[in-house]
Amino acid sequence: MNIYVLMKQVPDTETKIRIKSDGSGIEQSDIKWVINPYDEFAIEEALKIREQQKAGTVTVVTMGPDRCVEALRTALAMGADNAIHVKDDSGAVDSCTVGKALTAVVKKEPVDLLLTGKQAIDDDQAAVFGYASEFLNWPSVSVVVKVEIAADAKTLKAEREVEGGSRHLLELPIPCVVAVNKGINTPRYASLPGIMKAKKKEIKVFTLADLGLGSEPTRTEEKEYQLPPERAAGKKLSGEAKAQVQELVRLLHEEAKLI
Repeated sequence: MNIYVLMKQVPDTETKIRIKSDGSGIEQSDIKWVINPYDEFAIEEALKIREQQKAGTVTVVTMGPDRCVEALRTALAMGADNAIHVKDDSGAVDSCTVGKALTAVVKKEPVDLLLTGKQAIDDDQAAVFGYASEFLNWPSVSVVVKVEIAADAKTLKAEREVEGGSRHLLELPIPCVVAVNKGINTPRYASLPGIMKAKKKEIKVFTLADLGLGSEPTRTEEKEYQLPPERAAGKKLSGEAKAQVQELVRLLHEEAKLI
């Protein structure tokens, strides 16, 4: 089974974000970049399926500037067989263009299954898997926490989370697009031998022009970035328990307007 994983490089969650003076974006000079955590789950699931099938390949694909190669090397060190970089230095493409470019790469090879994370933690759009499904004309499922491939590898069962703690169980024909959620697995660490091998592996590079998308229009525009307002300082109550309860009720009623 040939599995492709769409992935994205994002700022580390511990990075302190600073907005550019003109509000056009974030300062990137001191950011630590990592694989999108949800995409790490997708990579791990692809590796597990390959191991269960005892055959096939795992190919990771990403789009972005040169720094994205580091994320691809990390995925290769985890155990992916191949890596493809759709190079774009503009930083101005939207999710639709990203989805179209990545699926243009997928169409170049016979692919049985397309995995990705349910969303990227930087923009939280959760859109690329849907675009991929549309452009490939494949069925899709998202927020998946369990995947089971049929013995004949023609269908898969996907268990997905829904509100209230319930779960949906869906059966999809292969090929299909599966967007995974946290909890589906625990991503493995890259081993030292894996890191050394990853340094020597070739990474295929495409541009938007190579994929016939050089003049693709941008459908959305990001114009002004703002940090969320700082939270007001909390209040600490003191005194006897009865007095604290009375004061808490008063604050919830008069200030917070919750009761």
